[in-house]
Amino acid sequence: MNRAFAQKRKTMNQMRKQEALCGYLFALPWLIGLFTFTLYPIFSSLFYSFTNYNFSSTFKWIGLTNYIVLFTKDKMIPLSAYNTLYFAIFSVPLNMCVGILIAVMMNQKICGIRILRTIYYLPNVVSIVAVSMLWYFIFQSNGVLNRLLGAIKIQGPNWLSDPAWAKNALILMNCWNAGGSMVIYLAGLQGIPRSYYEAAEVDGAGALRKFFSITLPLLSPSIFYNLIIGIIGALQTFSTALVMTDGGPVNSTTFYVLTLYRRAFEDMRMGYASAMAWVLMVITLLLTLVVFWIGNKKVYYEQ
Repeated sequence: MNRAFAQKRKTMNQMRKQEALCGYLFALPWLIGLFTFTLYPIFSSLFYSFTNYNFSSTFKWIGLTNYIVLFTKDKMIPLSAYNTLYFAIFSVPLNMCVGILIAVMMNQKICGIRILRTIYYLPNVVSIVAVSMLWYFIFQSNGVLNRLLGAIKIQGPNWLSDPAWAKNALILMNCWNAGGSMVIYLAGLQGIPRSYYEAAEVDGAGALRKFFSITLPLLSPSIFYNLIIGIIGALQTFSTALVMTDGGPVNSTTFYVLTLYRRAFEDMRMGYASAMAWVLMVITLLLTLVVFWIGNKKVYYEQ
């Protein structure tokens, strides 16, 4: 009996090993991609940040020199950091508010609501370069936006040519992508039990009271998620500034990642650009942890 039990146990162990081997074989393509296109570039950039690598085969270890130059000598770093922070502070809350507003409208039971949801989400699947070119023509001095303002007797500014308005134009354009956050908010809205609203109506609560007392608190997990994603995305703003303004006018839209791109591919200072990338990663991580520490206490989880 003991021999039969041992044989059965041995067979089971062999089956588990075969099952595990099959699992690893199925996951092998993903693992190869992870190590080749994610982990290897990450650790390579960390190594290069301590060198004077400039795309040539010969480079040497220079220690913390790149980081010292970044924090003390590169005059574009404070300006690009300010531009990026300004963009994040104003674009993230505005995008979230627009996303919530659209989600509330798209949560209504009306004819053709699925088509409307698709239309609002479509900008998120369009190439950012194509979207940037579209908004470039909208923001021209004689473009669509200024013509609409002129129709109500308002003189529109030179959106992309005036340093005082260029960043604001990109912030306004960022609301175009609110459809992505709208989907998250819409999923959260549809998870709120209808009985809560019915109970509030019985107590005489109006639309605003229900929104601020029921909708927003129960939507806080979705808001919290979109806040984190929005901050990370805002700190990495690059494509729109490169296509629409090339960092101008007068470097008013030169964001941090645009400066990083120029140091890497125009100045050919890949080691220095790697140091910039790691500084951005650390700042993003710290901001995310702070938001988690502060915001997670305010998030309502029904369970």
